[in-house]
Amino acid sequence: MNITIYDVAREANVSMATVSRVVNGNPNVKPVTRKKVMEVIDRLGYRPNAVARGLASKKTTTVGVVIPDISSPFFAELARGIEDIATMYKYNIILSNSDQNKDKELHLLNTMLGKQVDGIVFMGGNITEDHVEEFKKSPVPIVLAGSVEESETVPSVNIDYEQAMFDTVQAFIDKGHKRIAFVVGPLQEPINQEKKLAGYKRALEQAGYDYDEELVVEGDYTYDSGIEAIERLLELDSKPSAIIVGSDEMALGVVHGAEDRGHKIPDEFEVISSDNTRLTLMVRPQLTTIVQPLYDIGAVAMRLLTKLMNKEQVEDQAVVLPHRIEYRNSTKQ
Repeated sequence: MNITIYDVAREANVSMATVSRVVNGNPNVKPVTRKKVMEVIDRLGYRPNAVARGLASKKTTTVGVVIPDISSPFFAELARGIEDIATMYKYNIILSNSDQNKDKELHLLNTMLGKQVDGIVFMGGNITEDHVEEFKKSPVPIVLAGSVEESETVPSVNIDYEQAMFDTVQAFIDKGHKRIAFVVGPLQEPINQEKKLAGYKRALEQAGYDYDEELVVEGDYTYDSGIEAIERLLELDSKPSAIIVGSDEMALGVVHGAEDRGHKIPDEFEVISSDNTRLTLMVRPQLTTIVQPLYDIGAVAMRLLTKLMNKEQVEDQAVVLPHRIEYRNSTKQ
């Protein structure tokens, strides 16, 4: 049987308004009345109807999170940051996997809005004009986490990916490397083409090095694409001495693929990865990596969303968090 607020009010011999005040923590209820109502709520097993409360208050205290793949350590760490801050501000999360599929992303976006969420945190690799148009039509705020869109009109939290890649290439150049390969994620994604590859090219140009497209191998963030990338690089007449990899999972593929063919890391190839997920510590040698503060990106994105949902003043809607390089054993000390 579905217990309603009316049942509680009748059993406790109080008005429905009094029950509502008790449920919502309103202090204007006598302690003895509050105690009586709470006892009835516990005995009957009453649970407030979030949808009904949302219709009355125009808020459901629910936030939608669209994520490409919750099984990915990269996105799992981001999601954990979102969840912790959502809990702190008493929001519930509806989490959906989009599989990096545009049609599914747009469908999930509208499904979330249909569920009357108060806001959305969106993560995706290739945010198109169609996405931005849907974002603009949204009746609730949307914040991007760890995701780049070219118009830069949507609130977002990221690191400076272009500068991070520049710094990484420069670190290899400072060590004397002249053949620096880049195993990059899908180049259709602005974060890879417009940010990371641009930083790679800028560092080479500033050092007076020619850009060699043979040294840039496109992957899809997976372990297998890392293996395929190192196989291509090992076939070059002039092999690289340093390799930058655009995701930790691909970096594991690069390291294992090289070692399976008898090459030593870092003696023959120095490797720097990009995300600093747990995977970087689970491989031997442990991976030197760009440190993206993934948890913080998720946490700050959720905090930004709470401000937008509450119509608080936000000075900067494009938040850029700091990055650094963590040196471990896949590079020479």
